[in-house]
Amino acid sequence: MIRAYLEKIGRMAQNFVDSAGLMAIMLMQAAVLLFTPPVKFRNIFKQMEFVGVQSLFVVVLTGAFTGMVLALQSYNALKRFGAESLVGPTVALSMARELGPVLAGLMVTGRAGSAMATELGTMRVTEQIDALVTMAVNPVKYLVVPRVLAGVLMFPLLTVVTDFIGVVGGYIVGVQLLGINPGVYIGRTIDFVQVSDIFTGLYKSLVFGLITTLVACFNGFYTSGGAEGVGRAATASVVTGSVLILVSDYIMSSFMV
Repeated sequence: MIRAYLEKIGRMAQNFVDSAGLMAIMLMQAAVLLFTPPVKFRNIFKQMEFVGVQSLFVVVLTGAFTGMVLALQSYNALKRFGAESLVGPTVALSMARELGPVLAGLMVTGRAGSAMATELGTMRVTEQIDALVTMAVNPVKYLVVPRVLAGVLMFPLLTVVTDFIGVVGGYIVGVQLLGINPGVYIGRTIDFVQVSDIFTGLYKSLVFGLITTLVACFNGFYTSGGAEGVGRAATASVVTGSVLILVSDYIMSSFMV
């Protein structure tokens, strides 16, 4: 029994190393092919619209209710110390540095990441990717590069939207519901929030965009096993992407404190 467990652990470790290596190779190929003509701007804009514009609704909802909840919870905690005026800075800093990029990343991973993995997985099992190779079309340049570039470009914009909507939601709850003076709320927020706080979240969102799209493309590109394999690829892209976002967020936060 012990031997069976050790073999299972060994296979898992081997699969992890294999996947990490293949993903690194795909990333390097995408980086090189990005600057190799011809550049298909139509494909890039199409993926930007899919990743960015079509994710706006879920991102706006997430940002609004997160900001509202933050205002309520921080007010209840700060009221004990007579520091209700710090609700605004608490909401703004939390959204800008952490919750904005992380929640936007997780939401888009669940929506766009799974769709990318499913689309590429379906193309793999139906041999459409093999057909591209037969026609002398590089599948990484045609399928992966536009999606990865769209993620890197659109995630910061979605993060800005999430931050703004979250701050507005917190303001509405803090001023209209909790009775905080609007001048104090805005003034304290401006005093505490710096431009570097905003850029911290934007830097993170760049990494999250790369992680989400690269993981989704990798899982879809190397799908096997028919329809069941496509389902596994979609699940793996969401789970792996979400975990990597949280892990990378901690690593980056430890260097940006």
